[in-house]
Amino acid sequence: MSEVNRIKEPPLYIKVHPQDNVAIVVNNNGLAKGEIFPCGLTLLEHIPQGHKVALQNIPEGGEILRYGEVIGFALRDIACGSWIDESLVLLPSAPDLASLPLANHVPPALPPLEGYTFEGYRNPDGSVGSKNLLGITTSVHCVAGVVDYVVKIIERDLLAKYPNVDGVVGLNHLYGCGVAINAPAAVVPIRTIHNLALNPNFGGEVMVVGLGCEKLQPERLLLGTEDVQPISLDENHIVRLQDEKHVGFQAMVADILRVAEQHLQRLNRRQRETVPASELVVGMQCGGSDAFSGVTANPAVGFASDLLVRCGATVMFSEVTEVRDAVHLLTPRVADEQVGKRLLEEMAWYDDYLSNGQTDRSANPSPGNKKGGLANVVEKALGSIAKSGSSAIVEVLSPGQRPSKRGLIYAATPASDFVCGTQQLASGITVQVFTTGRGTPYGLTAVPVIKMATRSALAERWHDLIDINAGTIATGEATIEQVGWELFELILAIASGRKKTWSDQWGLYNALAVFNPAPVT
Repeated sequence: MSEVNRIKEPPLYIKVHPQDNVAIVVNNNGLAKGEIFPCGLTLLEHIPQGHKVALQNIPEGGEILRYGEVIGFALRDIACGSWIDESLVLLPSAPDLASLPLANHVPPALPPLEGYTFEGYRNPDGSVGSKNLLGITTSVHCVAGVVDYVVKIIERDLLAKYPNVDGVVGLNHLYGCGVAINAPAAVVPIRTIHNLALNPNFGGEVMVVGLGCEKLQPERLLLGTEDVQPISLDENHIVRLQDEKHVGFQAMVADILRVAEQHLQRLNRRQRETVPASELVVGMQCGGSDAFSGVTANPAVGFASDLLVRCGATVMFSEVTEVRDAVHLLTPRVADEQVGKRLLEEMAWYDDYLSNGQTDRSANPSPGNKKGGLANVVEKALGSIAKSGSSAIVEVLSPGQRPSKRGLIYAATPASDFVCGTQQLASGITVQVFTTGRGTPYGLTAVPVIKMATRSALAERWHDLIDINAGTIATGEATIEQVGWELFELILAIASGRKKTWSDQWGLYNALAVFNPAPVT
C-alpha cells in the first residue's frame, strides 16, 4: 500500500491513573503540533513517542502526576497540550525511610495455580536447573585469559563427547586481588563469586581455577559464613596455575582439561525430567527502559510474576535505585514487619553508598531513558516496580545472597544491567526476563534471558532479538493479562529447553560484573 493510500493512525495517548495530569503519546514517531485527540485535547507542539503531554494547565511549582504519584514539580507554567520534557521537571525528594508504614496492607495469598510443569535438571541439593552447564569458577581475574582459552578447547574438542551437556561457562570477574579483602563490604563480591558456583544450572559440579598468590584464595572463596553455605571441594578440583607441577602453559591447560572432563562426565548423566513449576527461580529485570515500560512490559511481567508465585515458584525483582523512589508503595506489601525492616535496610545502605561516592539518585536515568520519555528516576521507579506484580514480598536479600523462601523476593542489586544480572545469577535464578524499550542485545551465558519489548516498533525492528512483544498493550491489541499469560507459557517452554531465546540462538552474552563496593587497593 502506498503512503498516500495508507490509513492514518489516529492520535493515541495513555493516561495511567485517573488523577494523572499527564499522559504519554503512543503513536510511532510522535505527534505533530495541532493534532487533536478524540477527547478534544489539541497539541501545542510536536511531542515524541513516549513523551508526556500536559492534560491540563500546570502552574509553576505545581505537581506533575503520573501513576497517581508526584513525579516532579513544574519549573515554569505548563499549558495544556504542551510537551513536558525532563528540563521542565524538578526532582522531588525521596520518600523518608523512617516514616514508611510496614506490612499494613499485606496482600492476601492469591489462589494456587496447579498442574503447570516444566522439564528441568534436578540437582543433588534439590534445586532444578533450566540448563546443564559446566561452570568454571575463578578466584582472581589474572586467570581469565587462560580460562577463556580452555573454554574454547572444551567447546571445540570435548562437548561433542558429552551430548547432554549444554555448554561450558568461565565465571570470570574483576575481583580477587589488588582489593581490600578484609574490608566489611568485601563480603559482597566474595559471597557473589561463591554463590555463582552454586547456581542450579551448573548441577552442583564445582571446579576452581586460581593463580596461587591472590588475596581471594580458593579456600576462602569456598568457605561458608553465617549466610553462605560452605562448598566442600576436594583439592583435586582446584587448579592453581602457579603450582610447580605446571611446566609451561600447556601443562596448565592440560590440568584444567583433566578436571573439567571429570565434571563433564557427571554432568552428561543428567537428564531433563518433569518437575512442578514451583521449582522455577525467575529473575525480573529492566534495561534501556522508556515511558512505556511501566504501562506495557513491566505490568505484563508483574502479572506473570503473580502466576509464578501462585504456582509456588520463586520470583526476584531488584535494582535499588529503580525501587528507592517507589519504596513507599512496597513497604505496605511486605509479609511482616521484619521483612519491611530488611527492605528499608537495603535502601538505606544504598543511600549511604551513593553518598560516599559523592553522587545521588539523580545520576539515573540514562540519556536513552530520557529520550524514551522518562523525566527522572521517580518516574522510572514507579514503572520499574510494576514487575513485582501484586503478591506479598516474603524475603529481602542483600547482594549475592541466596533465598531461603519461595514466593516474591526483593534481591537488592545496583540498577546496572550487567551487575544486576550477575547478582541475580548468584542469588540462584535459572531464567531471567528482561524488559526493554530502547533495545539491548544483553544476554547471560548461564541462564536464558527472555527479552520483552515495551513497544511494537522495537519488536518489529529487532524481530530477531526480541522474544516477546508487549507493545500490543499500548495499542489495545492485547491486554496486560494476555501478554502476561503469554510470557508465563514462554518461561515454561524456555526452562524446558523446548524453545530458545534469541540471545541463546545467536550466542550473545555479556561478561559477568560482580558488584564490589569495597575499596580497591
